[in-house]
Amino acid sequence: MMREEIVFGPIRSRRLGSSLGINLLPEKGKICNFDCIYCECGWNKDGRGDTSLPTADLFRSALEAKLASCKEAGIPIDSITFSGDGEPTLNPDFALMIDITLSLRDRYYPGAKVSVLSNATTAWREDVFEALCKVDNPIMKIDAPTDALAAIINRPSGSYSVEKVVASLERFKGGFVLQTMFLRAPGFDSSSPQVLLPWMDIVRRLRPREVMVYTIDRETPMSGLQKFTPAQMQALVQPLLDEGFKIQIKG
Repeated sequence: MMREEIVFGPIRSRRLGSSLGINLLPEKGKICNFDCIYCECGWNKDGRGDTSLPTADLFRSALEAKLASCKEAGIPIDSITFSGDGEPTLNPDFALMIDITLSLRDRYYPGAKVSVLSNATTAWREDVFEALCKVDNPIMKIDAPTDALAAIINRPSGSYSVEKVVASLERFKGGFVLQTMFLRAPGFDSSSPQVLLPWMDIVRRLRPREVMVYTIDRETPMSGLQKFTPAQMQALVQPLLDEGFKIQIKG
């Protein structure tokens, strides 16, 4: 499901309420350094027809127009959410766009949160890290606890290191949300000990302020994937709940 606008919605989000979406990537394409088997935007290879990225000026105009029209119409916005067709931090103007968003949010919807859904691969970069520290909800993804398992579920391009991502997330000192997809696929099962136990150790190491555990909700590019029920996911993460971690579970 490609987003064909820089600003879209608001849509009803399972996790964030009334969410105004931000797409910093091509309007008719997809750019991501992951090619996740469950991505609702489809495979990367199917989104290469458009590679143009919105500029900061174009983004400012689009966001201000949308916020103004929503405010005039009395439409509630709980979160201004950077997601879009791929990894939002890959836009070279990402940090500037965060500053623009915070300024416009304060003017039009001061009660709204600013959220970023990211695969955390660029959190080591100082400009990205500093920008993420400014938003209300830096939501960082780790689906798999090892590089070999990430290669199955996330299919990263180039070099990818779970340890490097975890080390970069330690810099947040717990001030972020960890997001993890639970599913079953050929060669990958979130409930298996080789996935679940080391993933829980990563949660204990990072001690995020919240963990978002969710499962498949829309059509996926790979067929045959199996979802978990909320009750199943709760049972799997019960040891962390018992230890006092705040975990949001969405089916």
